[in-house]
Amino acid sequence: MTVMAPAPIDQQEDEEMLVPQSDLTDNHQPMEVVAQPEAENTVENQPVEDPPSSRFTWRIENFSRLNAKKHYSEVFVVGGYKWRILLFPKGNNVDHLSMYLDVADSASLPYGWSRYAQFSLAVVNQIHNKYSIRKDTQHQFNARESDWGFTSFMPLGELYDPCRGYLVNDTLIVEAEVVVRRIVDYWTYDSKKETGYVGLKNQGATCYMNSLLQTLYHIPYFRKAVYHMPTTENDMPSGSIPLALQSLFYKLQYSDSSVATKELTKSFGWDTHDSFMQHDVQELNRVLCEKLEDKMKGTVVEGTIQQLFEGHHMNYIECINVDYKSTRKESFYDLQLDVKGCHDVYASFDKYVEVERLEGDNKYHAEQYGLQDAKKGVLFIDFPPVLQLQLKRFEYDFMRDTMVKINDRYEFPLQLDLDRDGGKYLSPDADRRVRNLYTLHSVLVHSGGVHGGHYYAFIRPTLSDQWYKFDDERVTKEDMKRALEEQYGGEEELPQTNPGFNNTPFKFTKYSNAYMLVYIRESDKDKIICNVDEKDIAEHLRERLKKEQEEKEHKKKEKAEAHLYTIIKVARDDDLAEQIGKDIYFDLVDHDKVRSFRIQKQITFNVFKEEIAKEFGIPVQFQRFWLWAKRQNHTYRPNRPLTPLEETQSVGTLREVSNKVHNAELRLFLEVELGLDLRPIAPPDKMKEDILLFFKHYNPEKEELRFVGRLFVKSTGKPIEILSKLNKMAGYAPDEEINLYEEIKFEPSVMCEPIDKKITFRASQLEDGDIVCFQKSLPVESIEQFRYPDVPSFLEYVHNRQIVHFRSLEKPKEDDFCLEMSRLYTYDDVVERVAQQLGLNDPSKIRLTSHNCYSQQPKPQPIKYRGVDHLSDMLVHYNQTSDILYYEVLDIPLPELQGLKTLKVAFHHATKDEVVIHTIRLPKQSTVGDVINDLKTKVELSHPDAELRLLEVFYHKIYKIFPPSEKIENINDQYWTLRAEEIPEEEKNLGPNDRLIHVYHFTKETAQNQMQILNFGEPFFLVIHEGETLAEIKVRIQKKLQVPDEDFAKWKFAFLSLGRPEYLQDSDIVSSRFQRRDVYGAWEQYLGLEHSDNAPKRAYAANQNRHTFEKPVKIYN
Repeated sequence: MTVMAPAPIDQQEDEEMLVPQSDLTDNHQPMEVVAQPEAENTVENQPVEDPPSSRFTWRIENFSRLNAKKHYSEVFVVGGYKWRILLFPKGNNVDHLSMYLDVADSASLPYGWSRYAQFSLAVVNQIHNKYSIRKDTQHQFNARESDWGFTSFMPLGELYDPCRGYLVNDTLIVEAEVVVRRIVDYWTYDSKKETGYVGLKNQGATCYMNSLLQTLYHIPYFRKAVYHMPTTENDMPSGSIPLALQSLFYKLQYSDSSVATKELTKSFGWDTHDSFMQHDVQELNRVLCEKLEDKMKGTVVEGTIQQLFEGHHMNYIECINVDYKSTRKESFYDLQLDVKGCHDVYASFDKYVEVERLEGDNKYHAEQYGLQDAKKGVLFIDFPPVLQLQLKRFEYDFMRDTMVKINDRYEFPLQLDLDRDGGKYLSPDADRRVRNLYTLHSVLVHSGGVHGGHYYAFIRPTLSDQWYKFDDERVTKEDMKRALEEQYGGEEELPQTNPGFNNTPFKFTKYSNAYMLVYIRESDKDKIICNVDEKDIAEHLRERLKKEQEEKEHKKKEKAEAHLYTIIKVARDDDLAEQIGKDIYFDLVDHDKVRSFRIQKQITFNVFKEEIAKEFGIPVQFQRFWLWAKRQNHTYRPNRPLTPLEETQSVGTLREVSNKVHNAELRLFLEVELGLDLRPIAPPDKMKEDILLFFKHYNPEKEELRFVGRLFVKSTGKPIEILSKLNKMAGYAPDEEINLYEEIKFEPSVMCEPIDKKITFRASQLEDGDIVCFQKSLPVESIEQFRYPDVPSFLEYVHNRQIVHFRSLEKPKEDDFCLEMSRLYTYDDVVERVAQQLGLNDPSKIRLTSHNCYSQQPKPQPIKYRGVDHLSDMLVHYNQTSDILYYEVLDIPLPELQGLKTLKVAFHHATKDEVVIHTIRLPKQSTVGDVINDLKTKVELSHPDAELRLLEVFYHKIYKIFPPSEKIENINDQYWTLRAEEIPEEEKNLGPNDRLIHVYHFTKETAQNQMQILNFGEPFFLVIHEGETLAEIKVRIQKKLQVPDEDFAKWKFAFLSLGRPEYLQDSDIVSSRFQRRDVYGAWEQYLGLEHSDNAPKRAYAANQNRHTFEKPVKIYN
């Protein structure tokens, strides 16, 4: 029976990878990474019945043989809704298992549907249930985001490792627990109203920053200093950290709703991608404080950062037998305290000042006394008024060669006395008159695992008994137990569901725990928790922010009153002349750039005409308005004039009848006729046969298109009759020969056709609002000298032209060069232009990679040779179009490279302790034997006749010896390390009773009261003979590994089967242990060498991913 913990939702949440699956796959949905509210608070203080919940278990057999990219479970029902699990067995473009909860019937649900659910997804460990991997989150599902979950659920390497227990007999067990909740609980909550404080909006993965900013904001002395930093009204927040921080703090103090941080991150010089990266909070804290300290220099607030946060300690080394002492004073802004092995803050401080003995081989070299026994340690000279303690929850695990999160229980007091035990933490130079008694101000919490999670803060702004939780946009009142005890970490016991059925309580690790504490010294609290009001804020800042607030209120009011008004947009000849050939080329006008009027709905149109008369100086009787209409071919043209009867109606009524597509606004064209004196005159009566045409003129020499005017023509007339008028519009001689074209449409492709000048307008199917483009007729011999000799070729060019920013794949953040291209360029056209730009003779050596619009990074896979038809295909990413391409110059042509398989092989030299990585390129149909032959030409062998073999090594175990005949096409070197080595002579001459066994290094670790075997180092094979004792085998192993006697004496030897060690004595016959031949996978039985892992790490990685973007925190400005 698998027990599922009804864990609090903050148990583990990979915020960075918590995305709808479609961000990375083939649904057209934009990425939106949102930090979710915690479940407990969504229903706080409300007596509600238990929401519907259910658990679904999915057994997937033959898992490793699944070939489809996506795999769906059967449908299950919770809360009356249909759900299913969506799984990517080989990862959703990542090297992790990807898993999501999906609304099964989303395609058939009514418009505007949404539902809110908390859920957990789990991969069950079939050997030890407590190692099951379970992740929780919540989401409001809707048509745009009908699935939600974890793109990086667990590493594929761990999943497919048979020893780990997730995949047993090629069967995977997945569990989902879903709780459907009412949406109203979360979305109607008002933080300001409930608590008096507002939250910060999450930009994607910026909750780590939000929790830190809230903590700093709630140190009033710090906030006051930020307000007093000199800024001017000419500064822009996006370019000035002081102004952006002032603006943010002001809004946190006076706003009624959550505050955005985009201006601040822009002032850091961060782009969108940085906001989607989870950085280290301690690093951000240090970098931000350093920046502010620097920017405070030479101002009235210089030194504030030091006054608040800077303390000093003394590093000392004192000789025991001679009178010699060396000391060094150092400053700190925060202290890093050990969590591992310490049960509380005091234990960490004890460890911090622990005295280390320097003796034996580790003696200290004192200047005139030579090598001496000594003691070394740290003592504190003074502590700062605001003490920031960084708890080392994240550590590098040398055994596993990876970062791990330490979720151990770690207590911290409400009051911290650093003068305890007679001031044992203080140096002799410390001022004992200062009382180092501190009170807890804030607790910053991380919920999740080492690869991501969610951050929030518990703060008591005035040091009263009332705590508040700041979780991105949401602020809630909390009690002290939630802020302290529940953030200690450790394990929690679940209440038993069947008392008496199973007496073993089920425990689960709490993944939410404190990682940073802020204490304020009691004697300084009145100075630090000071009053901050408007007089502390520069007047220009107050004015700027009040103005911003007024504009916001104005927009809000406009939005609220929108139903009372009609927006009328009026386009005139001047707008067409201004825009055509500059902002637009197709159609007539961009309606967002014309004069807009906000008119009360009940006002009649005739009254509105009087406002037009005032605005444009055109008397009412000379105005004629045309309605615009959207045509079936997606063009937008003036359609017909308003009738006198329509002009007596209200503008609200007119808007409703005008155009159902743009019913939010009324769009009009104002026709004004001018007399000879260029003053307005009454428009001519429009008869049924009159057609209003608009004219654009094209100059092929200048490649210029412009609006030149409009004319009424008779439908029975012919173009030949108006040529002189058109020549006059263009400034040509009356008898200039010109060609006419009709601009018909431009989406999805351009349609522009010649007009026969000798047939009637009606026969050419011209009607009101049509556009005629004309140009001089070119002699045949001069056509060649122009890039775009006629209107259709010019419009085709404009429609498809694209400026492409090319970046070197090695420097994916920097534009290298830009080229103007056509979206219709073929693959060959594009690489040819790039090769030309780079001065490269062979364009086939260029390899291109598309841009991921969401992550702002190159896509993981490059574009195959002629793998796309046109440039437009290279630039599209789901429903977005990019203008960035990445290039690399290959050493061989791409078609040739694509026919080859590239493998990275680590060659282990037989006698030298070195590993060299070789890149082997061979045709895909080659065999392992070909790889070995190729490798022989590149490596140094111990003797000319040496034979090589190729092994698959994973997590320090040998899983396979590749047969020489195996095809290389399906070998994966992305997760597994390929190791090549010489075959030892003794293995070539095995006797009938000799055995070839696996030998692995291991160490033991106790985690969650469970002993765990951790392998490390290089695994190897060993021949054992029948009747051979461990003592005899040890001699051979020591010689092979060249381990000194002193170290080797400490090693233990064990026979391991399925992860359980059975320790061996020197007299034990080793071969007798390796009798079973039916064990699944030879790697599951091995001779284990137990010792500590103190070998230096080799400088190569088993996983050679194409792009890695691990970045330190940087504030660029």
